[in-house]
Amino acid sequence: MRSMPEIVDIPTENIAAGAKPKTLADEVFSQMRDAIVCGDFAPGSKINEPQLASQYGISRGPLREAIRRLEGAKLVEIKPNAGAKVISLNKSQAIEIYEIRESLEGLACRLAAEKASAEDCRRLRDLLTAHEAQIQSEDGRLYYQKAGDLDFHYQIVSLSGNQRLFDLLCGELYHLLRLCRMKTSSQPSRPERAFREHHHIVDAIEQGDGGLAEILMQRHIANAKKTLILNINQLDKEDN
Repeated sequence: MRSMPEIVDIPTENIAAGAKPKTLADEVFSQMRDAIVCGDFAPGSKINEPQLASQYGISRGPLREAIRRLEGAKLVEIKPNAGAKVISLNKSQAIEIYEIRESLEGLACRLAAEKASAEDCRRLRDLLTAHEAQIQSEDGRLYYQKAGDLDFHYQIVSLSGNQRLFDLLCGELYHLLRLCRMKTSSQPSRPERAFREHHHIVDAIEQGDGGLAEILMQRHIANAKKTLILNINQLDKEDN
């Protein structure tokens, strides 16, 4: 696990008017969440509170609040008398998540194609341009998307205009989805292929072809699922 940067208080004068100031627990939660998604915390590893409190330079109170929020995001498991540990998804659990993605994100993509404006499509293209620069900087080895508005899939679900669908995919399941996606984003040839598939999806959305957009998104996620299964199978062989 990499050494964590010390967290400092955020000056309130730098916070937009009306916005709620970020707390230390907010900062710890965000950094630990991203560290889990990126694999800096090994799956199944125990959360060492004294060590993390020292590394982050905070007290145990904000740290424990952050850990409870990570449990709510399904990234940490807390058991009585056993403490907290990072989630470890097995093969069947990962496949279940991808089956949900394939169905629901396909629906979201169809709805997005029916509702997206020319400006929405331009923003998707701009986002993919930024992603291309990131892929090139990694020499095609990694396609890592940050959370929220910097995430292509998050943007597609947002454009669906369906709040319940958004709550499912970008709320309860979101960071588990990101965790699974991260496992495929560094596999050979997958980053560039995923990027091309994203562009084809935007083509269909621009054309207002909801049926094609849904098929392309489902195919994109099915391809990612195959990559994930191959990766898990390879790891199982190495362990044995």
